[in-house]
Amino acid sequence: MSAMRSAGVPTGNEPGLRPWHFVLSFGLVSLLADMVYEGARSIIGPYLATLGASATIVGVVAGAGEFIGYGLRVISGYLVARSRHYWAWTITGYALTVLSVPLIGVTHLLAPALVLYATERLGKAVRSPAKDTLLSHASTRTGRGTAFGVHQAMDQFGAVVGPLLLAAVLSWRQGDYRLAFGVLIVPGVLVLVLLLWLRRRVPDPAAYEQSANPAPTSTSTSTSTSAGTDTADPAKYQRPVLPALVWRYIAAVAVLSCGIASFPLLAFHAQTRGLLTEAAIPVLFALAMLVDGISGLVVGRIYDRNGPRVLLLVPVAASFAAVAFTNTPALVWVGVAIWGIVNGILDSTIKVVVTQLVPSNARAAAFGWLALVRGLGLLVAGGVLGLVYDHSITAVIWLIIAANTVALLVLWTVLRRLTAPADTPIA
Repeated sequence: MSAMRSAGVPTGNEPGLRPWHFVLSFGLVSLLADMVYEGARSIIGPYLATLGASATIVGVVAGAGEFIGYGLRVISGYLVARSRHYWAWTITGYALTVLSVPLIGVTHLLAPALVLYATERLGKAVRSPAKDTLLSHASTRTGRGTAFGVHQAMDQFGAVVGPLLLAAVLSWRQGDYRLAFGVLIVPGVLVLVLLLWLRRRVPDPAAYEQSANPAPTSTSTSTSTSAGTDTADPAKYQRPVLPALVWRYIAAVAVLSCGIASFPLLAFHAQTRGLLTEAAIPVLFALAMLVDGISGLVVGRIYDRNGPRVLLLVPVAASFAAVAFTNTPALVWVGVAIWGIVNGILDSTIKVVVTQLVPSNARAAAFGWLALVRGLGLLVAGGVLGLVYDHSITAVIWLIIAANTVALLVLWTVLRRLTAPADTPIA
């Protein structure tokens, strides 16, 4: 037995990787995947324009894509919780993304390109609740906030590298979108290879949480183990019931999302007002993605040391991000950097509260609802702020501040009740 452990071979339900190795390996998966889909997102607008798409079509596709990527997670979340096939859903979702993106550049027709882009977004919806649940198990041994923060930092590093890679390709072969999308097959294949390896080494990540919180009896241990594997009996499924406090927290995130402008609107303001050149806009996006990743890592560590009330800074920061709508170029850079901080926390540390409020067998559903309200909030923000922008930029700023003020109040009523340690679920 000791020889098998020293060789790194899993024995029984014992994970084949240390918790941090699992977190870092999963972070590498997200890094490579972000190179694929964030790279695609950085050039999808110009590419659709070459296929005859209008600005309206590009805008609607971008908004619908965000809603698909976030909103449909509530459905996949419940399906994941019911089947408990976390690895199957995770691998399927990543496969949809990394296989559909390179094909976008092959088609020369608008409709197939739109379908493939929607498929890429669907892949994100399919995998996210299952992926977050797998990661949450290992996070009990590493610090929840730190694990999600490290994962987000690696994720966003890929979001920076991917667009820069495609910028280099298009600089070398101007207008060759087929090649630009095509090079993304390389990180895409690596994603699938790494996922299959992880699935083999750690078939049941729930074992991380079980070893951190050993069950008092053999019966309860057996039940807990089955909840985390791909071989659980679906007949034993019981629809997860989320605590009332979770719904209040989800409502706060919904309101908060309504007060966050989309990057396309920020870029539209900067360019149409002559504040930044066309060449500076992608650099601005790269800055936002870089800050996004760093903020997730830093705030995750602060969360583990100081508790969930650190998240009250999110709506405050989101309000200050409105300075990007002023007519000063320097404030555009500052505002978008703050926007990156807010999104970094929303993509990582904001999820940690769910792991504290919800038991492991219901987390996939909770993550799904959290994503749904965020998707709806971003959809509302995109439509309302865009409509108001055409009439008054000042009104846009005040709407952002108002939405985040309400979010701050609702968030405070939830977080002030979280007095338990960060690793203790509150049912």
